[in-house]
Amino acid sequence: MRKFTELFAAQPGFKILDITAHADGLTRTLVSALVPVGGRLSLVEYPGTHEAVAAEKGMTLQRQAVESYGKPFRALPRDNDVVFVRDVLHRHEQPERLLKSIYTTLGNAAEVVIVTRTDEADTEKQLEWLERVDFRAGNVIEGLAEGVTAVIGKKMHMWGNGL
Repeated sequence: MRKFTELFAAQPGFKILDITAHADGLTRTLVSALVPVGGRLSLVEYPGTHEAVAAEKGMTLQRQAVESYGKPFRALPRDNDVVFVRDVLHRHEQPERLLKSIYTTLGNAAEVVIVTRTDEADTEKQLEWLERVDFRAGNVIEGLAEGVTAVIGKKMHMWGNGL
């Protein structure tokens, strides 16, 4: 799980949005990574099995429950430094709309990390969605954790939507 925290360099006040169908050990790892920098984890829980996750001293944990894969999540524009989408995108009724919301909530030069079980991952489709929504530098990363595939895209200032 620590390999996921190597995908970003947490700075003071770092903000992570975790959109997931299963709050789990990775969620707790993100919490631990935010403690030393006084960061914030915004946890968006789509339908699934979620383990108990609590805030630790020195960081903030915000929760949002979304009742179905047809509904959007809420987040402020340019309010997050990295977004993890875990086993939600391929289940969502409007995946491109979900990615557009993610694009809007990310700061410039920030990244989205799409984490999917390897047997359910369609990396070509995910890279295509990222490109259509104006994420750049799409990349597939294998081996971050057993049984998962990660696809990463970057929001570049003044490219595409420019938000």
